[in-house]
Amino acid sequence: MFFQNIFGEQVTLVLEIIYFLTIAFTVVLIIQQKGDPLKTISWLLVLFLLPVIGIVFYFFFGKNYRKEKIFSRKGIADLEQMRILTQDTFIGLPHSNLFKNKKLHQKMHIMRLLLNSSKSLVTEYNRVKVLNNGLNTFEAIFDAIENAHDHIHLEYYIIDDDKIGNQLRELLIRKANEGIKVRLIYDDVGCWGLPDEFIDSMTDAGIEVYPFLPVRFPTLTYKINYRNHRKIVVVDGKIGFVGGLNIADRYIDGNPEYGIWRDTHLQIEGEAVSSLQVVFLIDWFFVSDQVIRDEKYFITGKADEHHLVQITASGPDSDYASIMQAYFAAIASAQSSIYISSPYFLPNESILTALKTASLSGVDVRILLPARSDSRIVFWATRSYVTELLKAGINIYFYEKGFPHSKLLIVDGVLSSVGTANMDIRSFDQNFEVSALIYDEAISKELQEYYLTDLSHSTHITAETWENRPRWDGIRESVARIFSPLL
Repeated sequence: MFFQNIFGEQVTLVLEIIYFLTIAFTVVLIIQQKGDPLKTISWLLVLFLLPVIGIVFYFFFGKNYRKEKIFSRKGIADLEQMRILTQDTFIGLPHSNLFKNKKLHQKMHIMRLLLNSSKSLVTEYNRVKVLNNGLNTFEAIFDAIENAHDHIHLEYYIIDDDKIGNQLRELLIRKANEGIKVRLIYDDVGCWGLPDEFIDSMTDAGIEVYPFLPVRFPTLTYKINYRNHRKIVVVDGKIGFVGGLNIADRYIDGNPEYGIWRDTHLQIEGEAVSSLQVVFLIDWFFVSDQVIRDEKYFITGKADEHHLVQITASGPDSDYASIMQAYFAAIASAQSSIYISSPYFLPNESILTALKTASLSGVDVRILLPARSDSRIVFWATRSYVTELLKAGINIYFYEKGFPHSKLLIVDGVLSSVGTANMDIRSFDQNFEVSALIYDEAISKELQEYYLTDLSHSTHITAETWENRPRWDGIRESVARIFSPLL
């Protein structure tokens, strides 16, 4: 009737045939993805409830282009040489004095997993500094850039045109004018609001700037869903930064609705910096078609401390969801404690089962979540997991002092992960992410102390208080949960 009111009967018949064929074709595509059954069912439900809009949503956000040629890394690395290198690295590690620590020795299978799944090198001679807030993080990054002598590499999901963003821009321009080579990758969707003048002022100064997967019609349908969520800075190949902070004032000044964005970053000196450099240069090749192999970008200097670090990256171009696998293996290995902070908590079934199994086995599992969120549907979907987590004995906390943006995992006080990946399906499957795994008791203890401080600014959720929440909240959680595989 809808078509008939606008067009004649013959045109209406043709349109209805096209419409139903499109629906059928889309259903076949969804089923042929052979992915997570829950995700398949969710997309079919969207298609059923929102036939026209659902088709558009699927081609924008649902179709899996994981193995498309746009994500090919061909020409950037000799995989056979990388395989030999990673094997040699691992063979030498068990003889390190570090592995006299029994708890650390129990995590060696995680190192081997990431070596095999993503060629993530394990490096021993590193100095790791925890940067526990925005002020400390930006001061450290700006200081490193100020003292650069050869090159500055930056890769960010979000760069805002605000006070911090412009301070960074002006500093980079000044360093470029001093003859320092500056390269910058920014995510095109994360930086949608960034004015052209902001970028132009840097390119005019000789800075090489590239957007990651620029979203333009008609290619936006396969590009918009795969975003570069990484935050990496490498200076002179000697000092690196990785963690959860984007370039924005809210990490220092906060905002009226959410308060300060509480986040965690790492400053790394030593062998692991070359691993961060590799991640950046592979992405640089992807955006610029420039292959960079000059030895000056891979300084092999060793720090005078022994923080064991393994940098792992994953994305739609990866054979395996290595960061998700790292989380799963770490959780499954837990003997005493698991501490998690994630602003967006939409775990897949594997992670959810691992967490509940650990708790039911007597492991102290604590999860820190936002009391308020910048995404309403993700907020309610996250809360939909609370009931079953509480039932399994997991301790849930809602952070009240601001917005907890850290992506943090601490296991048994000896293994920590700090990076860009949330504990959600998007980070596991669709975003380009990077994490630093630190196998070190001192660093884990420091992170754990910060974590416990965050818990002191949080509300501990009990089963009794949760059961007494408004009924309408439960309905919103249930509806949002249906779409959680798609968020």
